[in-house]
Amino acid sequence: GINAEYGGAVCFDIGSHTVRAGFAGEDAPKANIPTHMLTGDENTKYHIGTNALSYPREKAEVVMPLKDGMIENWEQCEAMLDYIYSKCLSVDSAEHPVMMSEVAWNKPSIRHKTCEMMFEKYNVPAFYLCKNAVLAAFASGRSTALVLDTGATQTTAIPVHDGYVLQHGIVKSPLAGNFLAAQMRDHLKEEKIEVVPTYKVASKEQVKEAEPAKWTPKKNLPAVSSSYHNYMVDCVIEDLMQHVLQVHDRPATDEDLNMIPGNNFEFPNGFNYMFGAERFKIPEPLFDPIGTNLRILGGDMLAMQHVVSSSISMCDVDVRPSLWSNIILAGGTTLMSGFSERLTTECTAKTTSSMKVKVVTGGNTSDRIFSAWVGASILASLGNFQEHWISKQEYEEEGKLVIDRKCA
Repeated sequence: GINAEYGGAVCFDIGSHTVRAGFAGEDAPKANIPTHMLTGDENTKYHIGTNALSYPREKAEVVMPLKDGMIENWEQCEAMLDYIYSKCLSVDSAEHPVMMSEVAWNKPSIRHKTCEMMFEKYNVPAFYLCKNAVLAAFASGRSTALVLDTGATQTTAIPVHDGYVLQHGIVKSPLAGNFLAAQMRDHLKEEKIEVVPTYKVASKEQVKEAEPAKWTPKKNLPAVSSSYHNYMVDCVIEDLMQHVLQVHDRPATDEDLNMIPGNNFEFPNGFNYMFGAERFKIPEPLFDPIGTNLRILGGDMLAMQHVVSSSISMCDVDVRPSLWSNIILAGGTTLMSGFSERLTTECTAKTTSSMKVKVVTGGNTSDRIFSAWVGASILASLGNFQEHWISKQEYEEEGKLVIDRKCA
C-alpha cells in the first residue's frame, strides 16, 4: 500500500480561523495556527503563526488565503504550507502522502488546482481530498450523521449518508462566531469600553472592577495598518467571548438572567468588568434571531435548530431518523457552555415525539475543534483506505481531473 512505501500521511485541515496539520494516526494535530498572516517584504513575503502575528510591523496588512472556506489566494496558501512543512512538521513533502479537508461546496476549479499544487509544487507521492463534514462524522465513528458546523464565518448543516455528503441538503446561516463578535463589539461600545489590544500595553496596574485602567503604553510603536489593529482587537474579543458567553437552556426573561451571577473579565490594559445578563443575550440570536432584534446580516438568518431541521427535511424520508439521532457538532462556536443542551431542546421541539433527537458531543473539547483533522488522521491510516489515494502515477497519467474520479 501507499503508506508502506512512504512515510506516514500528513493531514491538513484548513479552516477560516485556524489551520491544523499533523501526522495520520496521531490523536491531535502537531500544528494549530491562525489562518491569518501578515504581509512582509522581499525577504519574508508573509509572517505566519501566533508569535509572528503578535509582533507589530510597519504597515504590514493582515490577510488570509480563504474566502467562503475555499482557497482563493494560492500564494498565501503555499506560504502557509511551506511554513507548516518546514517549521511545524520538519518533513520533506515528497516523502509523505497528503490528506486534505475541503468544504462541501468547494468549486471544481479549486479542487483541480489544489491537486495540481500538491503534486507539482510539493511533489507528494499521493493525495486525497475529503469533505470536512465526512471527516467530522468519521471522527465520531459514524458514516451517517448531520454535521452542524458553527465556525467563524458561518454555520452549516451538512447531511452525510454512508460516508457521502448529500449536497442537496446543505443549509447555511451567517449566524456564527464572527456575528457574535460583532454583537460583542456593539455591547462594548454601548458600555463605552475601549478595547486596548495587547501589542500596545507595556505594563498595567491592578485596579478595582470598572475603575479606569492604569497602564503604560509601549513606546516607539511602528505605524501599524488598521487591518492589524483590528485583528489584534478581535483576538481580545475572542478571548473575552470564550471566557464569558453562555447559552441559556431556554429563551430567558431579563429577571431570569439577572439572577445568574456575573463573570469578571480583565482586559489587556488591566481594566476589568463584570459581565451580567449580556453573557446570555449576545448568543441568544443563534437560537432566536426573530425575538432578538438583530441588525440584518443579509442572507437567511436561520437559527441553529432551523438550519438543522431544514437540512434534514431536504433529505430522503428513510434517512431522516438516523440524521436526527446523530447530530454532530463541529466548529469553535459550538463549544460555548450550554450550546448542545439548548440545541437538543430546540430540535426536540421541532420533531414528532416518536423521533429520537440526539446531539453527539465529542469526548473532549479538542475533538470538536479538531474533528475534521481527527477524521482525516483516522481515515488516512486505515489499511483498507489505501486504494483510494490518488497516486503520483495516476496524476501523471490523467492530470488534475483525476480528482473528479477518485475524490467524490
